[in-house]
Amino acid sequence: MKPLTLDALKAGAADFLKLMNEKSVPELFGITDGKAVGTYVEHAFYAYLQQHYIYTRGSSASGIDFPQLEVDLKVTSIRQPQSSCPYQSAAQKVYGLGYHLMVLIYDKKDHTDSKAAQLNFQHAIFIHRDHTGDYQTTRGLLNILAEEANLEDIIAFLEDRNLPLDEIGREQLARQILQSPPGQGFLTISNALQWRLQYGRAVSLSMTGVSGIENLLQEAAE
Repeated sequence: MKPLTLDALKAGAADFLKLMNEKSVPELFGITDGKAVGTYVEHAFYAYLQQHYIYTRGSSASGIDFPQLEVDLKVTSIRQPQSSCPYQSAAQKVYGLGYHLMVLIYDKKDHTDSKAAQLNFQHAIFIHRDHTGDYQTTRGLLNILAEEANLEDIIAFLEDRNLPLDEIGREQLARQILQSPPGQGFLTISNALQWRLQYGRAVSLSMTGVSGIENLLQEAAE
């Protein structure tokens, strides 16, 4: 078997979801807990990859599912495409999470006649780590930087956006932004003890060909 590469992971996800879309899943019949559905899909995906590739699964210590590829896997429902992730610093809203995201988005239906669920995966999106910041925060920063913003302008913007920072932290981050402007983020990230990531905009953007985000099912069909 070959080692798992980033391109192989993307192609493998598209192939796996085609199989999943054709499969009835009695184990998930009547299950409304999105975490349980996500865990089932993740384990099935890991098992599929292990049949074709050599790779090391992530651990709680690594914090992400594919540490060697710097990719974290998220599985979520189309009805509310969102998930949570560990909070590391407020700078993640600006510069991204520090790793790529692969987001598998399903629509679940229960069939009472067969007492089985069916997962219809409508999107599989891959978001480059440089674009895993918050959409509105990065857009606003890039706009004011284009208007020759100074340090005080950026500090005021960060304060208005209610980033979880004290005065010293805001100034440090503002200086970093002046020296190294961020990429445009594609997520909606809500402040909390854990970041709440929302993917609605990312799904829409993934179908437009914008740089930094891929719709893996769309690409596989072409």
